Amino acid sequence: MSNNYEMMYVLRPDMSDDRINAAIDKYRDFLAERGATDIQIQVWGRRRLAYEIQRQQDGIYVLVNYKADGQQVVPLERAMRLGEEVIRYLTLRLKDDPANPDAVQEAEPVEAEA
Repeated sequence: MSNNYEMMYVLRPDMSDDRINAAIDKYRDFLAERGATDIQIQVWGRRRLAYEIQRQQDGIYVLVNYKADGQQVVPLERAMRLGEEVIRYLTLRLKDDPANPDAVQEAEPVEAEA
């Protein structure tokens, strides 16, 4: 069964454009290799963080929507946690189809299973 997922992650602001694109490609390829489909990526760009994270006041926001069976979430979040480029991430499982803008979106956080 395929679910719709939405992931927001924040990259370090001191990265070059080449490294930013490489990180985005790395995580997109990570999802695709593990069977995720309909991967849509929006780079929101550099924005001020609500609070300081790892001594950073800004971050580069990236929004990813994809369809998957759920087996991709834990390995992806582990890769982000171990990598140096991501300072914060959050994955939500959407209950409704994100392609339908008239539908009310409900989401619930995905709990990482050890």
